[in-house]
Amino acid sequence: MRVVDPGVKDVDGLVRTVFSGLSPLVIEDVVDEGEWIVVRARTPWGTAVCPVCGASSGRVHGFHLRTVADVPVDGRRVVVRVRVRRLVCPTRGCRQTFREQMPGVLERYQRRTARLSRQVKAVVKELAGRAGARVLAVLAMGLSRHTALRVLLRIPLPTGRTPRVIGVDDFALRRRHRYATVVIDAETHERIDVLPDRTVDTLEAWLRAHPGVQVVCRDGSATYAEAIRRALPDAVQVADRWHLWHNLCEAALSEVKAHSTCWAPVLDAPIYDGPRAQTTLERWHQVHRLLDQGVGLLECARRLQLALNTVKRYARADRPERMLRVPKYRASLVDPYREHLRKRRAEDPGVGVKHLFDEIKALGFTGCLNLLHKYINQGRADADRSHISPRRLARMILTRPDNLKPEHRGLLERLTAACPEMTHLATAVEGFAQFLTPQPGNADRLSHWINEVRAVDLPHLHAYARGLERDRDAVNAALTLPYSNGPTEGVNTRPNGSPAKCTDERDSPCSATASSSDNSTLRHHRM
Repeated sequence: MRVVDPGVKDVDGLVRTVFSGLSPLVIEDVVDEGEWIVVRARTPWGTAVCPVCGASSGRVHGFHLRTVADVPVDGRRVVVRVRVRRLVCPTRGCRQTFREQMPGVLERYQRRTARLSRQVKAVVKELAGRAGARVLAVLAMGLSRHTALRVLLRIPLPTGRTPRVIGVDDFALRRRHRYATVVIDAETHERIDVLPDRTVDTLEAWLRAHPGVQVVCRDGSATYAEAIRRALPDAVQVADRWHLWHNLCEAALSEVKAHSTCWAPVLDAPIYDGPRAQTTLERWHQVHRLLDQGVGLLECARRLQLALNTVKRYARADRPERMLRVPKYRASLVDPYREHLRKRRAEDPGVGVKHLFDEIKALGFTGCLNLLHKYINQGRADADRSHISPRRLARMILTRPDNLKPEHRGLLERLTAACPEMTHLATAVEGFAQFLTPQPGNADRLSHWINEVRAVDLPHLHAYARGLERDRDAVNAALTLPYSNGPTEGVNTRPNGSPAKCTDERDSPCSATASSSDNSTLRHHRM
């Protein structure tokens, strides 16, 4: 009777456990060679299928030795040397011999086992070339960065599901030269695809290939709107609420500038009357003289050699005073000493500028005498308060009242009461701000808001209202549905997640080169 050593049985069980991924092979020996662990194995006896004709064969023509790498054990590399049979195909006219394969263990033309390949792919998918090669070296799965990149590029792209709600937006590959389009899932905020340009045909082709899309969030681009109408006529288009508010901010700023002659006297702020103002008034009279004669806007622009948009701006102003502006005063080094200058000039109107310069110099003024001359000649030293620019006043109108300082609230009430148009402007802005919170009844309230704006002499808001009417369905969806294009804008501007971001490392498979950013002219606290 043969006695079996229990230690041998335990070793066999340990080998089967450690190398369970090689169970389709017959392991004959495991050798410790220091830095390497060598596993000698062979394919099991039996028949194999010809890869061409599918016939089974068990007739051996010869043997072939394959050497592949396997997952490391005990921090050391494992090499598997497999003896593979070359079999004779029994079908006449088919290939004479073929080498048997072991699917799931040994793939054709591979130098690594299937399970080691899965681990390598998982690492390079997260870390790409250089970083992936360094981590794999620590894990005893060493390979070069070039091999890591080849493995990464061979990973098939996931097909993914077609989202129900998407967001589309453009971004710059090379600003003012090349642009692309990013598509995201508006519900999960995951990036789905990046299209090579921002044309109608490209987006239309993508949408036709994904017919399950029901809602599309976009900005005010007519190109994207046309592509969506062509490919998915039943899909709901949602305008971006941020762009709606941004366009209102621009229109409000234009109205504030146009009414500078109304609110500037409240602050004793002078209206600019230099050579540029005189040229502006002359151009206004020239434009309106031609318009009164029945000349069109384009012909006016041609005769006066002005841009068409410039002629439109002059034509929109019903009075020449609407074209005058408050001077744009920047912050000055003299501002901290304005009260001292006012007090001294009130006490002694004939005090010299040089004497005032010496006084504020002793108080810490670091500017020059010419700067003080300019400050006094502009009238900034005698005003009750420092002048504010039209942009600053527009910002106060567009800011949530709760976020204004008490002194700014009082000032805003005085400035908006300067004329009926300014009062209506503040009311219109406050009314539209209520629509930024999506509610079912906002579409009807928007119609009432547009009618009220049209009844007031605010031409820039009239143009804004016409823009809303041209894209009314998308605007109504933006003000009533919870979807927005904000996540798409976030993908574009996120520092580490921009679709245009591409590292300059040699091993990066990315191909875009720039990022897009959109700076608002008026930062508002309502959104």
